Amino acid sequence: MKMIEGRSRFARWAGGAALLAAGAVTGGVLAGAMSANAATSSPSTEQQQSSRATYPAHGTAAHEALEKPVTGSNASKAQAAAVKAVGSGKVGAVTTDASGNGYEVTVTKADGSKVEVHLDQSFGVDDHGRTRG
Repeated sequence: MKMIEGRSRFARWAGGAALLAAGAVTGGVLAGAMSANAATSSPSTEQQQSSRATYPAHGTAAHEALEKPVTGSNASKAQAAAVKAVGSGKVGAVTTDASGNGYEVTVTKADGSKVEVHLDQSFGVDDHGRTRG
């Protein structure tokens, strides 16, 4: 009986040690995966903004001076794209963006709030990397 009882204790001890080792290995794998993910994650918005060309802060006179009025068919296309992006509303004037590579359109929504929609050269919404990542 003592021999069987001894094996039983050993088996329980070995089983517990195996579970502990498996938990340690699993924890190590998870920790490694999380640190690898952190190392490969996309840069923060602040890092993305600093890697782009430097322009004066949005809304400042210096920034607004870089934006030029847009008229004609490009203005009409930009206005239509802006209203579509917002859902509905009354469009205002169209300007180039500060870089000159896209458009900005202000849309006044039914509740009176205003939204500035940024568009790329193909009249697609351009979030300047704010929602990506």
